[in-house]
Amino acid sequence: MRRRTVRFSGIINDIPLNYKFLLIFVIGVLLPIIVINLMFMDRMSNLITEREEQNLQISLERARKDIHNFIDGGVAVSHALNTDKTLYEMLERRYESPITFYDTFDEQLRHRVNSYIPVNSQILRIRVYTDNTTIVPGSSYYNLSNKVKSSEWYKLWKQSSDKVVVGAYTETRISDMAVTSPYLSVMEQLDSFDGLNTYEKLARIDLDLDKIYDVIVRERDYLTLYLVDKHNRIIVSADKTLSGGAQQAYPVFELPQEADSDVHVVSIGTASYVKGWKLIGVPQGTRLSKATRDMQMFVFMLAAGMALFASGFIYMMLRSYNYRVKRLSRHMHKVTNEKFDLIRMDEGRDEIGGLIQSFNMMTARMNSLINNVYKLEIQKKSLEMEQVRAELNVLQSQMNPHFLFNTLNAILVVCTKNNYTDVTDIIKSLSKLLRRLLSWKEDLVTVQEELRFLEMYLKIEKFRFRDKFEYELDIDPQALQYKIPKMSIQPLVENACKHGLQAVEGLGTVQISVKFIEGRLGVTVEDNGIGMTEEKLAEITQAMSSENMTGSSIGIRNVFRRLELYYDDQVKFSIMSEWNEGTRVSFEIPMKLMEQSKEGLS
Repeated sequence: MRRRTVRFSGIINDIPLNYKFLLIFVIGVLLPIIVINLMFMDRMSNLITEREEQNLQISLERARKDIHNFIDGGVAVSHALNTDKTLYEMLERRYESPITFYDTFDEQLRHRVNSYIPVNSQILRIRVYTDNTTIVPGSSYYNLSNKVKSSEWYKLWKQSSDKVVVGAYTETRISDMAVTSPYLSVMEQLDSFDGLNTYEKLARIDLDLDKIYDVIVRERDYLTLYLVDKHNRIIVSADKTLSGGAQQAYPVFELPQEADSDVHVVSIGTASYVKGWKLIGVPQGTRLSKATRDMQMFVFMLAAGMALFASGFIYMMLRSYNYRVKRLSRHMHKVTNEKFDLIRMDEGRDEIGGLIQSFNMMTARMNSLINNVYKLEIQKKSLEMEQVRAELNVLQSQMNPHFLFNTLNAILVVCTKNNYTDVTDIIKSLSKLLRRLLSWKEDLVTVQEELRFLEMYLKIEKFRFRDKFEYELDIDPQALQYKIPKMSIQPLVENACKHGLQAVEGLGTVQISVKFIEGRLGVTVEDNGIGMTEEKLAEITQAMSSENMTGSSIGIRNVFRRLELYYDDQVKFSIMSEWNEGTRVSFEIPMKLMEQSKEGLS
């Protein structure tokens, strides 16, 4: 029995490794993937997704139609009022007294406007405004007073060039002036009859937002709906806290972080008064998730049965080489620790056996090479490294920055005693500048730290040029916490002072700005110096991409190359200059590639 087991293992070991992998792949991997994925996963996933997508489209279209009908109903009432000639005549009449107006009101005006509300349940109220001061305000008729003209809804209508305006706004309640409520109104100027235009007349029809809210809530099993105006403000949503009111303003729509990326957007209508209005639907995901989980459970049960069958077959194939591969792996790991032990076992005649034989030959040769050649070479390299390290120490010892700082401190004491205030400040700035240059600890620093260093340099230049030099900083405070390569702004400013302003007879100005520009951090250095000719500008641009480190554009080239290396050639770097008008150097870094300082701004 023992001999039969050894013989069976030997036969398996003699099978070429390619055939073993082929059998493992076909029977143990390919067959289950084909059966499970082709028969169930692909077909059922597509069916479930298509069904839910249809349900979402139906839900979104149903809600859109209802909301569109609500708004169109209000517009239809507005048009009806605009063509009511009797209403025009009553509003154009001058009334001698309130009693005269009340008589006309009882006869003609009392139910003329409100009669539209019972048949249009989405209308909350209808108001007609006029600057005819003989009309007593109340019921549905109001004067166009200064208070009305200063209201948000009137300004909204006034700013629009359309004849009919549908607008959302907030307004204090008449019953409680301390409470602000959201409104959605249809506004139209009543000017259809040429002979009846003595007074300005305006119709305002307030729609019931609760009706629209009910439509949106009705569909929340499928979608989280948002009614958004042309300014991308949320007018109505299932969450009432996102619809104006107590917030004093309608919030701007932002896609929730937990929402699925498949957001459905549909326009409310094509009319001019709803142009830009959208209904946005964010899928809930629960229905699709449940259906997918049920399908996955079914597939899992099927896959489990197939896996049991495949596992038994794969085990037989893997058992023949698993032990030998592990032995080979352990001995290869020993090689990394300079232990070159041979593998002593029955290798077999397949590819793994040949690999073990080759490994034994390789380890024997490596052991001989390391003992006779490699160790001697390592000793030689170590000696050379020690010599280089010693030379570096000698060079570093020749440059002792303490002597420079002590000299500056001595000058500073003399200037302080003699009240040389300007010189004292400049020496302090120069000392800080030199310390920063000599202590290059990190390659990336915050914009705030870079600007501190820049201001020290600018103070020195200001002392140098006196009244002929001014500088301006325009910095976005939000940018101070982002990190940029060290010394990426100062060389640009130094070039502006050195090459741009020295030859200027009048006042030289350098402007430095750091701002956000469309998802990028933009840094700009601009001067009003002598500028450059087109030939000089082309020469500098060519030198920036050259490997030659000589010339007068080393500073700009170093900044450009470091930005390219740090941000994978995704930085926009530009130089613009005109002769006798100045130079503008700028670069923009994608914010997604930048780091932020974890420490607070100081």
